[in-house]
Amino acid sequence: MYSGSSDGETHDAPHRKIPPASSMLWVRNLRRFIGSGAGLGSEALMGQYSPHFVVTFQLETKRILLDIFKEKQKKSAEAGTIPSFYKKAREIKHRFIIFIFLVYFMHALLALKQTEHTLVCCVVSLYGSLCLSLQKPEDGSISHRVQRLAKYRFLRKQSDLLLNADDLDAMWVCLRENCVIDDATGAEKMNYEDFCHIASVCTEQIGPKCRRFFSPSNFMKFEKDELGRIAILPFYLYVMRTVSLTQARIDMSELDEDSDGFLQPHEMEAYIRGLIPNLAQLRDMPAAFVQMYCRIAAHKFFFFCDPHRRGKACIKKVLLSNCLQELMELHQESEEEVTDTEQAENWFSLTSAQRICDMFLALDKDTNGTLSKQELREYADGTLTDIFIERVYDEHIRHGKSGGGNAREMDFESFLDFVLALENKDTPEGLTYLFRCLDLQGRGYLTTADIHSLFRDVHHKWIEGGNYELCIEDVRDEIWDMVKPVDPLKITLADLLACKQGGTVASMLIDVRGFWAHDNRENLLQEEEEPEEE
Repeated sequence: MYSGSSDGETHDAPHRKIPPASSMLWVRNLRRFIGSGAGLGSEALMGQYSPHFVVTFQLETKRILLDIFKEKQKKSAEAGTIPSFYKKAREIKHRFIIFIFLVYFMHALLALKQTEHTLVCCVVSLYGSLCLSLQKPEDGSISHRVQRLAKYRFLRKQSDLLLNADDLDAMWVCLRENCVIDDATGAEKMNYEDFCHIASVCTEQIGPKCRRFFSPSNFMKFEKDELGRIAILPFYLYVMRTVSLTQARIDMSELDEDSDGFLQPHEMEAYIRGLIPNLAQLRDMPAAFVQMYCRIAAHKFFFFCDPHRRGKACIKKVLLSNCLQELMELHQESEEEVTDTEQAENWFSLTSAQRICDMFLALDKDTNGTLSKQELREYADGTLTDIFIERVYDEHIRHGKSGGGNAREMDFESFLDFVLALENKDTPEGLTYLFRCLDLQGRGYLTTADIHSLFRDVHHKWIEGGNYELCIEDVRDEIWDMVKPVDPLKITLADLLACKQGGTVASMLIDVRGFWAHDNRENLLQEEEEPEEE
């Protein structure tokens, strides 16, 4: 009988009182997974083992798992890797699945009335082997090469199942040739019978790979008229978007070196670099600017898809983000189809990327590659307040490059975060960045004193600009009325997000131009409406 102790104690040690097996959480959970055992004799089988054996078995299992963890931790330290929460979560999930499997395996051993020694050896050895199999194979090993080959073949197979450009053109022709014209609107529509007929025609012309788009559930997804018909254009756009997103996921998965479902910055840059020849508005990009463009473009994905700054962006989150949709807008063939304003507003346009670079170079007066506080104060023609600039460096430049006098300076990556936050103040990510700067005491909320301190600098710049005198208390009360916080004594980030005016409030507190725009909002709105009336 196995009766060794995992903590090094011998049988000569003082006998410790062991609680009854039925009172242990571990045993109760085991019995719950196994079931009541009616007709199988599970209770009787469990009862034939001593409580000391159950405790010993539990301790031995923990020891094995601890050894596995220490070994993996040692390998990670030697490789210089950073522990990842995502890998840990995935591994916990796998270990839980293995545990469920072992519960039933243990039940089978109990049913066979194996000895305690055999039970421990089988279960612990199997558990250890399965857990070790979860570890990432070493680079260059046979298992690593086999994994890469299997991944390549799988992704290639998935790519072959996608519709190509010719297939999509053929589907569009089939849809238009077999639809009906709505007399009232002139829209091209199809009922369910037409839908099934088109499915047969497309399957015959294109092949079975288009069949999955013509399922009854897909037909029910679209808005129907009083005759039960759907428009063919939304359906076709749905097919195109599905194919595009699937192809993007395959391309990203090919670049995902460790196959963990996340992209690192260099992997995202490689994905964008591969897209450039296929994006009409980027084809003529100067070769010398490609690397910088990819760096700027990839940074927006990480700003929105990696809010905790772990250095990894989830592929699923990237695919569903507005960033990818904004990037794909550059497929439009001619610049005539896109106005200068739209180009400037699209972060991924060549115009926008060059604007960001020119802005950074213009601010970097000493050309050392970083921005001091004094240099950053010139951003946006110096309309940002000094207290806000100070808070930016306090909260977001802690790991920046040090300049003369050990002063923190803003590198290009931090500058991109800064610009993205200011240009996307109404998004949760941008507002989160700004709220950390507004939260002067780091308490997670703003008080009336904080609002007064923040707006005091705006008021000073406001008066310097020759504007009328205003009362800070009135502005503070107006902000409170705009936000309507849950707690009337403080404003939280959740309050700013919920009021849908968080970006406006942030602008009023950090930028005199933002406050001017709010103060003159009615006049500005009237000016925008006048050209439309003409």
